[in-house]
Amino acid sequence: MSNSTLAVRTVIFSMLGNVVLATIKFLAGIFGNSYALIADGIESVVDVFSSLLVLFGLKYSSRPADENHPYGHGKAEPLITFLVVVFLIISACTIAYQAFQHILIPHELPKPFTLTVLAAIIIWKEVSFQVVIRRSKKLNSGALKAEAWHHRSDAITSVAAFIGITVAIFGGEGFEVADDYAALFAVAFILYNCYKIFRPALGEVMDENIYEELTKQIRAVSLTVPGVEGTEKCFIRKAGMEYHVDLHALVPGELTVTEGHDISHKLKDKLCAEIPELGNVLIHIEPF
Repeated sequence: MSNSTLAVRTVIFSMLGNVVLATIKFLAGIFGNSYALIADGIESVVDVFSSLLVLFGLKYSSRPADENHPYGHGKAEPLITFLVVVFLIISACTIAYQAFQHILIPHELPKPFTLTVLAAIIIWKEVSFQVVIRRSKKLNSGALKAEAWHHRSDAITSVAAFIGITVAIFGGEGFEVADDYAALFAVAFILYNCYKIFRPALGEVMDENIYEELTKQIRAVSLTVPGVEGTEKCFIRKAGMEYHVDLHALVPGELTVTEGHDISHKLKDKLCAEIPELGNVLIHIEPF
């Protein structure tokens, strides 16, 4: 299975799960008098739309290079991640507004059965987070990482709702707002995760030099190629699930242009074979 296919299947798994969970949360929240659960449901609905964006981004970014995009279409992935962050911020603001409204207006205590629903949701969302975050690391996908953190933020939102509902139920009359304060805590956590998702994506778009371990690996592999005496500059930029590399390789100065050219091809082939996540590799030959 190709990386892009695995990534797409992972997003579809997330999306279908969010559709089911959003339905369960809304029904349990409405019949169980819990705004924290309804707020949780709102986040899940937003997650469905963000999953659609991620799905589109993954499909577009996996398109091969063409005349207008010689480095491929991978930069679409962090751009989609930015849109996902916007969706998360909108959902957080919506939840916060509604929670404040409910704090000011008295409402009924949540029903005890909502705790059972939340416990099941928390377990499922944490399992989903673990599955998707492992796939994101395996595929070097920022969009999948954003998708994974959607699951984690959803799990934390549900934990907050669980605590708030528990306090409201056992505290009795006068503690109804605990449910709403739990929703506000969830908002703070969602906004924090927005930053954690946004920052790496911004670094990817700006081609920041943040790949120290990969640089060390590239230099080490280069020295195993006959004729390569060392390396100088090594610039790395990420696009989608691939890393594009510009590498200056040192070879004996007395070699002919043809011999240096052959070494550069061997070096490129060696790097691509040893480090599969590399995309385009440009080798610049310099005399040692």
